[in-house]
Amino acid sequence: MQHSDTIVALATAPGVAAIAVIRVSGKDAITLVQKVFEGKDLTQQASHTLHLGTLRDGDHAVDEVLVSLFREPHSYTRENSVEISCHGSMVVVQQVIKLLLNHGARLAEPGEFTKRAFLNGRFDLSQAEAVADLINAETDNARQAALNQMRGGFSKEIKRLREELIHFASLIELELDFGEEDVEFAKRDDLRKLIESMNRFIQGLIDSFDTGRVIKDGVPTVIAGKPNVGKSTLLNALLNEEKAIVSDIPGTTRDVIEDEITLGGINFRFIDTAGLRETADTIEAIGVGRTKEQLKKAALVLYLVDLTTATYDEVQKELASLEELNVPVIRVANKMDKGNPELVRQLMKQDFQFISAMNKTNLKALEDRIITLFHVDRVKQSDVIVTNARHYQSLRDTRDALQRVLDGMDKGVTGDFLAMDVRNALHHLGLITGQITTEDLLGNIFSKFCIGK
Repeated sequence: MQHSDTIVALATAPGVAAIAVIRVSGKDAITLVQKVFEGKDLTQQASHTLHLGTLRDGDHAVDEVLVSLFREPHSYTRENSVEISCHGSMVVVQQVIKLLLNHGARLAEPGEFTKRAFLNGRFDLSQAEAVADLINAETDNARQAALNQMRGGFSKEIKRLREELIHFASLIELELDFGEEDVEFAKRDDLRKLIESMNRFIQGLIDSFDTGRVIKDGVPTVIAGKPNVGKSTLLNALLNEEKAIVSDIPGTTRDVIEDEITLGGINFRFIDTAGLRETADTIEAIGVGRTKEQLKKAALVLYLVDLTTATYDEVQKELASLEELNVPVIRVANKMDKGNPELVRQLMKQDFQFISAMNKTNLKALEDRIITLFHVDRVKQSDVIVTNARHYQSLRDTRDALQRVLDGMDKGVTGDFLAMDVRNALHHLGLITGQITTEDLLGNIFSKFCIGK
């Protein structure tokens, strides 16, 4: 695909709506739209102006539209761009796009508008990725974290680190040019102080990823336990709707049922699963298998016990099995109003949260406990938080390269080896902001965007 092509895509969500916005971008975008626009001569109009008119296919009127003009470089893509607001019928949208395609435009690839904005220098790669995060944000914390990154808060810190390191890298490289004269342009004590300071800051960013991942992706939470302990009832109570079928018959839930709610500014995806037991029923066995797969992916497990039927020994056996998952487990004892007094007394010593899912008793206490486990302070405009797994890995690689520089200085290695590790650190920092890219990297990133962005 040529970046000089004129591209077109629906920018608003598909479906029936009052209006739809169709985005056109490229060197010839304004000229192309003018070919089908009846109204003012768009090629003679100023940037950032609106024009009412009719789109025509020959003698046939397609729709009455409002056209927004953006002249390069003052547009999202830094190219000539046009946004056409038409009526929201999908028939109208399809006819408008078809009309533009017939006059020389082509359909945009996923994320191609933002990709062009990046390639044209409007923002760096980490800011471009934040655009997708902002579009997909499901909580206010996720919105603020993505907005901070899109505005360049994270990029600014990475660029600062890179510039400081480039200064010393150039001095080390200069030493190599005077290798026979045994001169030291890059003072080793100053270099050590810089790298130690950088590593402390980078480690802080790395440590923020656990919080960032929760903010961005939410918390997949599996409700697990034997059949008929009240897992579906608990899911319905947490969601405050009848999402799952509730029955006294064991094994009613045979597939994974899930839905999302926001607690304490964090998105929790609660997953009701088939009961954990051995079964000869083929369909239920598939459900149990899926339960085990969900447990491997979970960030939190709500382990549910039926106080009217469970035994202390089987509870201990199930807890031991869950501990092998190496994820947080909140122990929940259900049917507290009908529970076996002896079992209640035993489990009170084992940090169980006692509830009645049917009566919604102590449900607020359970929610508070969940929130406390994944407590995230409200994200502020000045917060720099790593939410992207690609950035996290590059920061780890940068830290490891800088540590090799420190280890090399401790061992008295020559400047050429130090320079190699410094260059490696610069490489990994450059991957974050897009100063170092490959087509495969860009293709992977922008393929995850929606078409019109």
